[in-house]
Amino acid sequence: MGTYEENFLEKRPQSLCKMCGRCCRVVTTPKPYEELQQLAGLGDKAATDFLKIFEPYPSIEAAKAQDKELVENILTELEGNGTDTSNMTFYHCKYILDNNMCSIYEERPTLCKHCPSTAWVIVPPGCGFESWLYVMRERDKKRIRKSKEDLLELKLLKTKTKDPNDLKKIEAVENKIHSTIDRFRKYGADNW
Repeated sequence: MGTYEENFLEKRPQSLCKMCGRCCRVVTTPKPYEELQQLAGLGDKAATDFLKIFEPYPSIEAAKAQDKELVENILTELEGNGTDTSNMTFYHCKYILDNNMCSIYEERPTLCKHCPSTAWVIVPPGCGFESWLYVMRERDKKRIRKSKEDLLELKLLKTKTKDPNDLKKIEAVENKIHSTIDRFRKYGADNW
């Protein structure tokens, strides 16, 4: 099956980056700022790393002043997936230079090295990764649809099987499939 790095990061064509800096100037997370601060206070490495690099804008309007198109694109996408954006915080990187270069590039944290980190990240309109991420999302959707078909087949198989050991094996496979589908629920997997 391969690791995350083998399946996504290593195949990500980094040459697609246009080095526009937009993804460093307007960033958001699924967690509100206060929750990130709490997690960082509890020693959460991801929250700590994020808050070392990114500073919050004082308001959504301030983020829109930096890049209205990107902020509105993010809000529209998230609201379309049923996400409550009322408590959302946008951030900007402390280390991006006027020429869009990173002033700590050689020492940048993993979260920066892994950007875009998933096929489901919302990138700025016109980003060089846009088309490639679309293809990766479609691949994920196809895999989830196939998993749902497999669940139907397993359900039918369970009606034909009476052996308790076989039923346990089928249930184990069903649970694994449900776990995979659950990981994509926040992206709309219930509708694929």
